[in-house]
Amino acid sequence: MNYEGGCYCGAVRYQVEGEPMLKGECFCRECQYLTGGSSNLVMGMPSSGFVFTKGQPASYTRIDLDAPVTRDFCSNCGTHLLSRPRGMPDAVLIKAGTLDDPSLFGGPQMVIFTCDKEAYHQLPPDVPAFERMPG
Repeated sequence: MNYEGGCYCGAVRYQVEGEPMLKGECFCRECQYLTGGSSNLVMGMPSSGFVFTKGQPASYTRIDLDAPVTRDFCSNCGTHLLSRPRGMPDAVLIKAGTLDDPSLFGGPQMVIFTCDKEAYHQLPPDVPAFERMPG
């Protein structure tokens, strides 16, 4: 399947082809920073099918973490587009809200990093939840 998306201002656009490897909701503290306090909805897609079709994002990787991810975002409007986890070199984690049609996400298949969840966060019912990333 083909998916297209981009940032809020339209300066950066992407296309990705393939079947989702995972659909998740992440409550890690880093995701909370990026969303302004909420969880992050991601769709893991094959990196081999991913391409930026307009513009180029800025990237950021924290150097003080044991297993940091590289996060790509629009340097103009700040939209966080995707993450590239070191532990998943063949995948990009697309942020569901950046899809042109976010309904294609369809909801998470798993919830991760519940160890960082705040009391006001709600877990989706009937979705497997893990304190960390299942391995």
